[in-house]
Amino acid sequence: MTRIDDRFARLRAERRKAFVAYIMAGDPDFDRSLAVMKGLPDAGVDVIELGMPFTDPMADGPTIQLAGQRALAGGQTLQRTLDMVAEFRKQDTETPIVMMGYYNPIYSRGVETFLTDAKAAGVDGLIVVDLPPEEDDELCIPAGRADVNFIRLATPTTDNKRLPKVLENTSGFVYYVSITGITGAAAAQAGDVAPEVTRIKSQTDLPVIVGFGITTPDAAQAIAGVADGCVVGSAIVAEIASGKPVDQVLDFVRGLADGAHRA
Repeated sequence: MTRIDDRFARLRAERRKAFVAYIMAGDPDFDRSLAVMKGLPDAGVDVIELGMPFTDPMADGPTIQLAGQRALAGGQTLQRTLDMVAEFRKQDTETPIVMMGYYNPIYSRGVETFLTDAKAAGVDGLIVVDLPPEEDDELCIPAGRADVNFIRLATPTTDNKRLPKVLENTSGFVYYVSITGITGAAAAQAGDVAPEVTRIKSQTDLPVIVGFGITTPDAAQAIAGVADGCVVGSAIVAEIASGKPVDQVLDFVRGLADGAHRA
């Protein structure tokens, strides 16, 4: 059992939906990013999704691309991202942390070395968007052996023939991408999402969390209402990019979390 499994078990017992918040590690700098991260649990965040900045983030829209560029320009590396997790764990040993990014930095570090270091830092799960199920031996299977959840994305184009392959080695939760295209490109619609969540849940017992296109508390409530929870990323990253004080960013996050928890 990972912290992710424990958190969703508790949410089920409390009949509550999950709110997952994404931030980019090191955006705009290490200290400010860490300060936001440390404040997320008290703002109502159930799971933290921590972006690993990368030079070629093909699944991300302009908002998160720019966040990654700011982080890299500020000296953020994979090691400093692991350092952020370790610093966070000094005050919080319960909130699950999922690192989200691309395979190249992990491959460059070495899979086994990365998994050892990630587990030691306090990472609970991985989302690696450019590794399809056909490449599960690369990272997904080793992650499972290290007791690190490997969370797979399902999309509107994942048909019933493809879905079992996507779900085969997924653990922790399933991340349903509510729209086609990049992050921050369009608004998620609960009416479109609901049948897709039902379809996925007919083939897995894992929680289904919906992300992409959620920017307001009302949208968070609507989407969480048809799933096991929701993810907000670009809207939070935009608040950080605006230069607002950390407490104002966290107030914005709190409003989103309250919306999801009303579902």
